[in-house]
Parts: sequence; C-alpha cells; structure tokens
Amino acid sequence: MAYGWGVRSRPAEDRRAELVALYRELSGEHACPLMAHRTQIVFGSGNADAQLMFIGEAPGAEEDRRGKPFVGRAGKLLDRLLEEIGMSREDTFIANVLKCRPPGNRDPLPEEIEECSPYLFRQVALIEPLVVCTLGNFSTKLLTGEPTGITKVHGRPQTRELGGLTVQLYPIFHPAAALRTDAVRELLREDFARIPGLLEEARSRAVPPAAAPELGPGLPKDEAPPAGSGAPEPPQLDLFE
Repeated sequence: MAYGWGVRSRPAEDRRAELVALYRELSGEHACPLMAHRTQIVFGSGNADAQLMFIGEAPGAEEDRRGKPFVGRAGKLLDRLLEEIGMSREDTFIANVLKCRPPGNRDPLPEEIEECSPYLFRQVALIEPLVVCTLGNFSTKLLTGEPTGITKVHGRPQTRELGGLTVQLYPIFHPAAALRTDAVRELLREDFARIPGLLEEARSRAVPPAAAPELGPGLPKDEAPPAGSGAPEPPQLDLFE
C-alpha cells in the first residue's frame, strides 16, 4: 500500500541507517554485469531525508573515479541550476539507475537495468522524497514504465507510486544533454524553475503536522548509528545528513 503525500513512515535516523546498510549490501553482494569494468560502486549521495530526489542514468568516468554521482561537468551544471532556484545539492539526494559505469559511457543494457533497479527502488523507499526528477530517457522510461522519450514528456509532472510511495514524478533533460545544446540547456533551466512550486504543492498535500510522524532534520553524519559491527562509515555516504 502506498503512503500518502508527505507521510514519512519512520524517523529519519532509522531510514538513514537502513540506507547505509543498503550501501554495504550493494557493495558486497551486487552481481552486476559491469563488475569487471568499474572502479567502484556509485551508490548516490545527499540528504537521506530529502524531499527532492534526482535520478540519472549511470556513472561517468569522474563519478567512477570518485565514487559519487554527478561530480563532472554535468554535475557542475546541476549545481548551478539548483543555485538558481535557491537550493543546493545538500537539499537533495542524487542517484543513478546503474550503480556501475558502463564501458566507454555507453547506454545501459536491459540486463544491467534489471540488476540495478531493485536497489534504486529501495533507495526511493528509504529516502521517501516528495518529488523525484528523472534526468533523461533511461530513468524516465524506467520510473514511468512507459516508452515515451524525454523530449515529449519533459516538464510534465505526473503522480506515480514508487517504492510504495506516492510521489510527484518530474521528467527533465539530463544535464549532459544540456551541455551539448544551448536550446536543451534553456529548456532544462525552464523546467528547473518549476521545481520549487512542485515541492510546495506536494507539501500542501501532506497530512497536518499533528497527524504525521514527527521528524527532526536529517541526522548529522557524526551522530549516525553504525550499519554493521563497528565498520567505518563509507566515504560515499559523507553527504548523508
């Protein structure tokens, strides 16, 4: 059964601890067809209690090297666009459909998406965002379950159930495409400008505070409960707040 708008199922610190545990599970048991080609898993990073989530396609070379999503040129554009709407990366959680880099940055293959997508849906279920922005074709088609390409559906929010949650799904162009074409960059900027309004609309649908689980801000990393027997915090999770 899907949760209603804005209803967080459990406290942020519990969900964050499970997100760390999911990272460790993924790192230890992920039977990805891309294992032989990757440097490391790129799980995702950001605020584990974020109301806004971005989902891209797959890690690139710089992401594979550093272990974090969107840290190359496309990530810098994403940061600028967030700044233009009064937000920052720390207000969001960013992940990809694939957790490993495809050779030569080629498109994801169906079997790779099939292997990775359950982990992505578990991430969504644990973070419990209000708005999920899909970046480009692959994440949009996966999360909508429809074959329509990003050119036709970008900037058109739609209510969907993801990971047992009712969310506002918002398809937009991938920042990498915007780097190649000025026209796409302007369309992406226009679509970004609608994000604050979508968040506000989603918040307005939330249950009143008296009826909702009481949550504090995201858990600071230095107070995070361990997700294992004394294992150190993975470096990729240093933005989980």
